[in-house]
Amino acid sequence: MVLSRVLFEAPNEGEILRLAMHHIAAAGPYSAEAGYLEVDGDLVASPSNGHTHAAAVDRRVRELAGQDGPVTVPGRSWGRALGLRGLERLHGYLVVTSRTRPTRAQRSLLATLVWHTAAALSVAFAQRRQGEDALELYRVREERAILQQQLISVVAELAYQRAVHALMADIAASGGGEEAVTRALHELTGLPALVEDRFGRLKSWSGPSRPDPYPEPDPVSQNDMLHAVAREAGPVRMEGRLIALVRPHGEILGLLALVDALDEADAHTVFALEHAATSLALELAHLRNLAEVELRLRRELVDDLLTGTDPASAYARSEAVGHDLRRSHYVVVVEWANRTADNSFAQTVGRAASDVGMRSLLTRRSDHVVLIVDDRPHAHALHEALARETGTRSGTIGVSAPSASVPDIPHRYQEAQRALEVRLNSHERYGTTFFDELGLYRILGPGADHQELETFVHEWLGQLIDYDSRHHGAMVETLSRYFDCGGNYDETAASLAIHRSTLRYRLQRIREISGNDLANVEDRLNLQVATRVWKIVLGGSG
Repeated sequence: MVLSRVLFEAPNEGEILRLAMHHIAAAGPYSAEAGYLEVDGDLVASPSNGHTHAAAVDRRVRELAGQDGPVTVPGRSWGRALGLRGLERLHGYLVVTSRTRPTRAQRSLLATLVWHTAAALSVAFAQRRQGEDALELYRVREERAILQQQLISVVAELAYQRAVHALMADIAASGGGEEAVTRALHELTGLPALVEDRFGRLKSWSGPSRPDPYPEPDPVSQNDMLHAVAREAGPVRMEGRLIALVRPHGEILGLLALVDALDEADAHTVFALEHAATSLALELAHLRNLAEVELRLRRELVDDLLTGTDPASAYARSEAVGHDLRRSHYVVVVEWANRTADNSFAQTVGRAASDVGMRSLLTRRSDHVVLIVDDRPHAHALHEALARETGTRSGTIGVSAPSASVPDIPHRYQEAQRALEVRLNSHERYGTTFFDELGLYRILGPGADHQELETFVHEWLGQLIDYDSRHHGAMVETLSRYFDCGGNYDETAASLAIHRSTLRYRLQRIREISGNDLANVEDRLNLQVATRVWKIVLGGSG
């Protein structure tokens, strides 16, 4: 405790580290091999470090990259590099060795000494930063005072207002966004200026003292704050900020604020903030309209591509929205359980596709979302991204074969739907299925003759279907599950929720009723195909 008090009273970080190294023996049979302080992202060795093994120890500490770890020193049976950590950062390292392996009690004492050293360093760092911040604040305030005095002495109030009008007009005319507005506002007022979206996320900051990281917004508090500001006329002072809403046509798109913890804003500052908010509202409304137009154009293009359209027109329209349609494309169909394919879900799919690097055009149908992508999707990436976005893995994705040209896309759309349908009717219904990996199921798609398929099913399963109809049985479903589980008795019985002996009895009855031998390769193949056609194409109906 005496050592702890001495550490906290030390004048600087270097002295704290020296004292800790000097008194390390108080914790056990230890020697301080080396000490380091973190300065501007680099580890700086203490002048008290020994020279015998300095290079090896220095190399080992840097290899640890902020983690604790063992250190090997000749003649020492035990050695550790121990990080001196504060709440937010690593302050340095203490490298400790011992000729004998420390006991548990000695290791505990060492950990306590390291903790007190790190705490003392945290306080010292904080005090130094506070002093630097105070000097910087003083310098900034002095500069601001000088600038304000110069402004007052050069222009009258009317000239200042004209300058604000002219600057904001220039920003609007040049299409300047949030950064241009906050930069101009900071230059006009001398106060840090910022823009947040309506959810409280930072869009732009100009000026000093930007928080890093920026605080994560609380949705409830943010919504209450927006409504409180909206009820007032003009900018509102709240929690050290002067806040104006960015609100074109009554809809709140975000806020523009000046950081004014010392309540220094005057009438000129309020005037500049109001006009900057008006200019930003017009600009954001314009950008939003452009985004909505582009989204509509993209969806209309995809709708036409899926139903069939003129290639020349499609190429021109795709270039207008920044998409290269001349490459080979895939059609991707996404359906998620308990999620309606509305605009919200379409945006979720688009965001997930962008996150995994898929360049796509997107539209939606009544029960699924359709993407046209310019490269073969990864087998699992989109499904995993959507699972994270939605919080559930209960979704199915179908992917077509690659298209050779624009006229080929409607057919590829059918393939993607077919892949989705097969996956939904499979044993594992959630995940991604590619049409070109369907194998036998590709011939069971929309192009197959329905009457022939019915005839085939009747030939191989007719007696079992009739038996199920008369006796309310489940012979066809049992056979289908048996094949789905690869002929495994235990898996089949579990999927049907019946006993293994019941399954054996049913399979024996299937042989007797149908007259087919499940051990015969030809019979087995035809029965398996027939159950698939019955289940997928005919919907499992009689």
